[in-house]
Amino acid sequence: MATRILFLGVAALVIIVAGADQSPLQDFCVANPSNGVFVNGFACKDPRMVQANDFYFGGLHLAGNVSNPVGSKVTPVTVAQLPGLNTLGISLARVDYAPWGINPPHTHPRATEILTVIEGTLEVGFITSNPDNRLITKVLSKGDAFVFPMGLIHYQRNVGYSNVVAIAALNSQNPGVITIANAVFGSNPDIPTDLLAKAFQVDKSIAGQIQSKF
Repeated sequence: MATRILFLGVAALVIIVAGADQSPLQDFCVANPSNGVFVNGFACKDPRMVQANDFYFGGLHLAGNVSNPVGSKVTPVTVAQLPGLNTLGISLARVDYAPWGINPPHTHPRATEILTVIEGTLEVGFITSNPDNRLITKVLSKGDAFVFPMGLIHYQRNVGYSNVVAIAALNSQNPGVITIANAVFGSNPDIPTDLLAKAFQVDKSIAGQIQSKF
């Protein structure tokens, strides 16, 4: 019985640790991308060389350029933009949306996201996993927040006639993003067209036509 309890405790601990970035073991570990050592994250900059700017990012007050096919722009603040985030398990992003612009269906493989609307009206939604594939959606106004569980496909759409600004926070220094359409139809090399046609239950020519756009 004691062995079983110990096993379950260890299993629970593994699940908790695997659920987000690991906790740091020191005050900070400012990322040093130029270091050739491969670790899960980035090697640390010499603490004696660390400066205030290693923990600083400026520019989130600036609107993103939304003149693109989807009508949105994500300005990320991950460890790639702010080296001081290394090992701290957090990041954020500003998202700008043109009227009726979208942030296309995507996932963050390493993070849960909470999004707050700063200006405008935004439709948000996520899809539960198989077999239900249930769409959970809501329209948010200024000051509202919504959470997208880790790994689930989600999207946002501006449903108003003015620009929308939102701030997203994520519990990973490098949450990653997989945009579904780009990944499936724009992979390198291409996924075979006949496979896509069978997966989406469409004619092969239609699958090829969509693939050609990516």
